[in-house]
Amino acid sequence: MTMQVELTHTSVLLDEAVEGLAVRPDGLYVDGTFGRGGHSRAVLERLGPGGRLIGFDKDPQAIAEGSRLAAEDGRFVVVQRSFAEMADELRLRELAGKVDGILLDLGVSSPQLDDAGRGFSFMQDGPLDMRMDPDRGQSAAEWINSAGESEIADVLYTYGEERFSRRMARAIVERREQQPFTRTADLADVIKQANPAWEKHKHPATRAFQGIRIYINRELEDLAAGLEAAVAMLSPGGRLAVISFHSLEDRMVKQFMRREAKGAPVPRDLPIRQDQIATRLKLIGKAIKPSATELTANPRARSAVLRVAERHL
Repeated sequence: MTMQVELTHTSVLLDEAVEGLAVRPDGLYVDGTFGRGGHSRAVLERLGPGGRLIGFDKDPQAIAEGSRLAAEDGRFVVVQRSFAEMADELRLRELAGKVDGILLDLGVSSPQLDDAGRGFSFMQDGPLDMRMDPDRGQSAAEWINSAGESEIADVLYTYGEERFSRRMARAIVERREQQPFTRTADLADVIKQANPAWEKHKHPATRAFQGIRIYINRELEDLAAGLEAAVAMLSPGGRLAVISFHSLEDRMVKQFMRREAKGAPVPRDLPIRQDQIATRLKLIGKAIKPSATELTANPRARSAVLRVAERHL
């Protein structure tokens, strides 16, 4: 079973996410995180000849896969940009406010984790990179070998929710003075030795690696910008479906959707009815988690949460 998970890419909450988009045959949709195209292909199966789908991704390997799909299906086009920049791209295409559904599948994909050369995983040794677009920005090695101890500690604590962040940062700085970090296994071992309380069934470097990856790729900043862009680009009645994989992401998505569904807070003494408060979203159903069947087939889906909202008329 483990080999199957590693060798094939399974899109998490595939049916639930596509159902959440309520795909219309003639609609215009955006897959903000194309990955290897599982969700995009499922959307295309529901589109008619007049439907259109635009995929976004930063990863060159995802773009290569998307280009192959675009060559096969004229209803699809792929763009190498972060979903945080979707508003700029859609405005260039004169599609602002015309999108019927947007899907965001957050975090790192299985193909990225399984490719040791990308440097995302502490389970396989590889170059310490972690960039979703290896051609842009600072690699994890460049950052970990130059950042101050307090900055490293703050990143591990803020983005990785790692309670032993200061011990780990101190160990990292002490070791890099002897020899710079270049490999994932090396960094994972130093972090593991600095972690005094290992969590059951979790590698002791899990949270630290998560924090570094999120920081290097500006994932939470991109998420905040992407959520705003998505709401601005949706047509009335259009759906926003977001799959998150850890508490920081899900908290941001939940709070954003609830805030947009309630509207801006107003003083209690103002004579304004609830229906007079401007809102941009309506919540659709409750948060959805993977079924037991999906978890058996794909254990990596265990922390996934899907939330769906609809653009207010």
